[in-house]
Amino acid sequence: MLSSTEITMILEGLKDSLYMTVFATVLGYVIGLPWGIVLTVSGKDGLRPNRGLYHVLDIITNIMRSVPFLILLIIVIPVTRAIVGVTYGATAMIVPLTISAAPFIARMVESSLNEVDKGVIEASQAMGAGNLQIIFKVLIGEARVSLIAGATITVGTILGYSAMAGTLGGGGLGDIAIRYGYHRYQANILWITVILLVILMQIFQLIGTLISNRLDRRKK
Repeated sequence: MLSSTEITMILEGLKDSLYMTVFATVLGYVIGLPWGIVLTVSGKDGLRPNRGLYHVLDIITNIMRSVPFLILLIIVIPVTRAIVGVTYGATAMIVPLTISAAPFIARMVESSLNEVDKGVIEASQAMGAGNLQIIFKVLIGEARVSLIAGATITVGTILGYSAMAGTLGGGGLGDIAIRYGYHRYQANILWITVILLVILMQIFQLIGTLISNRLDRRKK
């Protein structure tokens, strides 16, 4: 059985995990969504092909996605300290989580937007739609189901990264699992944190699926 102190600690860890995941996802999309749009628009078959711009962004995206999260967490410590003032705790972890999520989101967005039927884009251009109208009403509008599916995957990835951040004092359920489940051999706490992480992931997946299905029905 868990003591009241342990229950309070786990609930606090659950809150911190949600806090890190939600804020890092939102900030990641603030950066990653326009990044992905620019990749799509400047690509070979984009609205405004720009080989140089696409090549630079493509390289940056691939390099950032190739760095394992735990290594990135260490590399960006000076940035985290400059922005937040500390390098530990839930708020501090939002910085590396966002930096890690942004290129991942950009690539997901690019992939989703590139799936839009070129015929729909050409029809919009024929009717006199400008590039901004095509981006926001056609590309994003037509790819909305795929974008939501990508967002669901992104949330799950960030949740997993937030648990990894526990190895360096990131707070949340991952930190509790490391400190109590691993270092203090409290298997009950370890399993509870694992179960809670699985439940959180299933909830995020369910919400994403419900939104996708609703948008899909509207499309029909």
